[in-house]
Amino acid sequence: MDYFNYVRREATEVQVGATPMGGAYPIRIQSMTNTVTMDTEACVEQAKRIIDAGGEYVRLTTQGVREAENLKNINIGLRSQGYLTPLIADVHFNPNVADVAALYAEGVRINPGNYVDAARTFKQLEYTDEEYAAEIEKIRRRFVPFLNICKENHTAIRIGVNHGSLSDRIMSRYGDTPEGMVESCMEFLRICVEEAFTDVVISIKASNTVVMVTTVRLLAERMEQEGMAFPLHLGVTEAGDGEDGRIKSALGIGALLCDGLGDTIRVSLSEAPEAEIPVARKVVDYVMGRKDHPYIPGAAAPAFSYTHPVRRTTKAVGNIGGGHLPVVISARLEGQAEVNEQFRPDYFYCGQQLPAERRADIGYIVDANHWEGVEGTYPAFNYQQLVQLHHCPADRKFLFTPYMGLNEEAMACLRLHPEVVIIAQSCHPNRLGEMRGIVHQLMNAGLENPVVFFQFYEEKELEDLQLKAAIDMGALIIDGFCDGLLLYNNGSAISDLKIDETAFGILQAGRARTSKTEYISCPGCGRTLYDLESTIARIKAATSHLKGLKIGIMGCIVNGPGEMADADYGYVGAGRGKISLYKQKVCVEKNIPEEQAVEKLLELIRADDTMKPASER
Repeated sequence: MDYFNYVRREATEVQVGATPMGGAYPIRIQSMTNTVTMDTEACVEQAKRIIDAGGEYVRLTTQGVREAENLKNINIGLRSQGYLTPLIADVHFNPNVADVAALYAEGVRINPGNYVDAARTFKQLEYTDEEYAAEIEKIRRRFVPFLNICKENHTAIRIGVNHGSLSDRIMSRYGDTPEGMVESCMEFLRICVEEAFTDVVISIKASNTVVMVTTVRLLAERMEQEGMAFPLHLGVTEAGDGEDGRIKSALGIGALLCDGLGDTIRVSLSEAPEAEIPVARKVVDYVMGRKDHPYIPGAAAPAFSYTHPVRRTTKAVGNIGGGHLPVVISARLEGQAEVNEQFRPDYFYCGQQLPAERRADIGYIVDANHWEGVEGTYPAFNYQQLVQLHHCPADRKFLFTPYMGLNEEAMACLRLHPEVVIIAQSCHPNRLGEMRGIVHQLMNAGLENPVVFFQFYEEKELEDLQLKAAIDMGALIIDGFCDGLLLYNNGSAISDLKIDETAFGILQAGRARTSKTEYISCPGCGRTLYDLESTIARIKAATSHLKGLKIGIMGCIVNGPGEMADADYGYVGAGRGKISLYKQKVCVEKNIPEEQAVEKLLELIRADDTMKPASER
């Protein structure tokens, strides 16, 4: 693989109704209805809104045979109004439903975790090799008839693995690992290959972006090893809503798209489904803008593992690098120093002018020609000032450099000065490639200087800044290269405080640094039997001030307990108007009336002292 130059992976073509994917086709965008599938009119109208917004596939939940059969009426309702967009049935727990759905939808999504295997219960099971092989044969006996129905009806399938619904069988043999998620998928893919069924799309999703990205990387590698090239559907499941949901989705999806992986995407937001489409369109368009970019002559470091990345080893420079969390450097070039304490930067880069008043808990970086050795301030050099850097007595220095600035002289300088923090910058159309090139070059030279990534934009809209910065930083964070982020937007359209918050949000989305409560919330579907958006708003209002807490807010049990496995608390739809509460993996209270459930959740959190200040615990 070329880590430095954008080349889209060559996937096989898959026919999904009148909208094929893979091959040379564009990256397709899709969403999922959250209406009740038996309500034909509501489904048709919402599907139309998704399509009118630019959606190229529409997915609908099919809990049972009745819902699967009603896809016929929904399909007729759309076609009669001139909408030819393919419909995808979403099936869990019941393979008989998949058989029926294949008659009326252009595609059917099945979940390997519950297609034949029982629903996940977190039980540890023991299998001999013979018993395990018998379970695979059981899958084959049930899966092949479904494939035959799909062949007869020209129905595509998606094998959709979710981190939250791996079977106990897979978990018992492989653990909660990317290898287990990949094998869950490969069991079904091997049967497809043996049966010469090629209209297959694959997805592997998780709410944890690191798990999602590394698992899809591993899946692509495993498929190549076994001679497969099926198209990939990308998404971060349970990403949430608002800014957090957008940043998290863009980081995870973007990290893969930038490496040429992905043939269709869904940005899963806990909002109206049609709101997902413009966000997804921006993500795809931004990544595709680097197509046919000037070549980057990078040299991959042998020590780097793309499928099992670990944080790069660096020597700490003050609080940067080493075992420290990635820092946030905020550009305050006009002397402005207002701070939101929840998102307080570690450093201000001030250019030529220090603020009149400075804080002891923030470091100040000033251009080397204007640095006067004031305590708490540090000089910044560019790659043409190496002679000055040699003679500077500061114990902490910053060097702004592009990839091509790391010549022999610069590398010799860094070898003599481990106290230098590199601030990597790029104006290349594929800035990810050049920034990766900087880190790989350091690794190849055995240099352990920390690296901060300088991401520069000129955006008028906050959403555009958030999406582009998250896309550009995603792979760098997951590769283990990020010791810090300097996010700068030229102009005054977006406030410094919002830029600071975005930088912290990106680091949190990449599981690199936590600065606020994380909400693992699903986008909702026809299985969701409570008002998801208003519930999320109420829970956020009561808990958003907490730091380091993870709260899962899930519409149903399909992925609920699994995706919340690393959450502290969970709020899961258990039936119409009923909620079950979880503490980590354990259900602690079942079937609470919806109107009481939010307060019950808060009582549970208060009982654990989580909501009290540290001084009162």
